[in-house]
Amino acid sequence: MIRDPYGRPVTNLRISLTQRCNLNCFYCHREGQTGTTRPTEMTADEVATIVRVASKLGIRKIKLTGGEPLLREDIIEVVHKISQIEGIQEVSMTTNGILLPSMAEKLTEAGLNRVNISLDTLNPTKYEEITGHPFLDRVLDGIRSAVDAGLNPVKLNMLLLRGVNEDEVWDMVDFASKAGVILQIIELVSAPSVGNDVFTRYHVDPKPIEEKLRRMAVRVVVRRMHHRRKYFLPNGAEVEVVRPMHNTEFCANCTRIRLTSDGKLKPCLLRNDNLVDILTPLRRGADEEQLKQIFIKAIMLRKPYFTTRQR
Repeated sequence: MIRDPYGRPVTNLRISLTQRCNLNCFYCHREGQTGTTRPTEMTADEVATIVRVASKLGIRKIKLTGGEPLLREDIIEVVHKISQIEGIQEVSMTTNGILLPSMAEKLTEAGLNRVNISLDTLNPTKYEEITGHPFLDRVLDGIRSAVDAGLNPVKLNMLLLRGVNEDEVWDMVDFASKAGVILQIIELVSAPSVGNDVFTRYHVDPKPIEEKLRRMAVRVVVRRMHHRRKYFLPNGAEVEVVRPMHNTEFCANCTRIRLTSDGKLKPCLLRNDNLVDILTPLRRGADEEQLKQIFIKAIMLRKPYFTTRQR
């Protein structure tokens, strides 16, 4: 297992497979890009090669993201290749769920273990206002399909947005309980990929919500990564609150490194000034030992974001 300069083990690799998306969420910097990014995307074999190198450095968990990863025509092949690599213990995915109804079982068969599904509202009109498309029914079908296919635990990612969906939190809690999924209430983060105007207008401090959850909970479990708390409620719901903006433990316990869809290792989610290109050397014939050294270089560039931000 490799550790960064601050002693944090790096065991998780989060891979963006594409910048393409079939939604156009107003808060997302990708803004529904379509086919124009295909030439820069890594192939399934290139992704597998990078994951194989990562596994030899102690990476054990892979999360596939986008854009929307299910737009990759070869997504089943990508999942299968990764799941077969020695040392990889879990392959998960973050998706908007629109394409899950027809793909959930195939993904399970290919080796996908679980999914996070983005869902900010249960209101069809509001969903269309947020995403630009009337696809809420497809997402709800996708959630059911994921549960039925055994992609558990299925988690719903609800991004908290002031004046948009903060009044739906408890409806979402009830929905999660009935659907048999875990709800993650996520604080809007101030990051290079989020415009200042979006953050200023829509940011909500979830502290009052978490305090209410604490009072309601019949049991509270502290997760190892980020020391995040999971609240078990009387109605059977399981709820987590993701607060990167107000929790230094988010960085202090971070075990993740990221790979962009154009093949650059990103040591920190909240920084864009220390990317390391691994795809270009791979395409120029670098062997696994050379790729390993590139990976190590990226890990050594990891910094505690809150410390640098506060200086």
